[in-house]
Amino acid sequence: MEILWLLIPVSVMLVLIIGCIFWWSVRSGQFDDLDGPAYRVLADDDTPVPETAPDAEKAKNNSDATYSG
Repeated sequence: MEILWLLIPVSVMLVLIIGCIFWWSVRSGQFDDLDGPAYRVLADDDTPVPETAPDAEKAKNNSDATYSG
């Protein structure tokens, strides 16, 4: 029976700590969008990457050729 003098305050402190952590996570926005990341993984992302302009590619090739490192 004497152990209750220890277990009750410890359990109350544990509940308060868990409540504070939960309150912080709700206030900081951890539970704002639960479905968005799941749908982003499944989104069709097969659009081709646009090619660079010919002038930009030529400038890139010229800058690589002139490097004398």
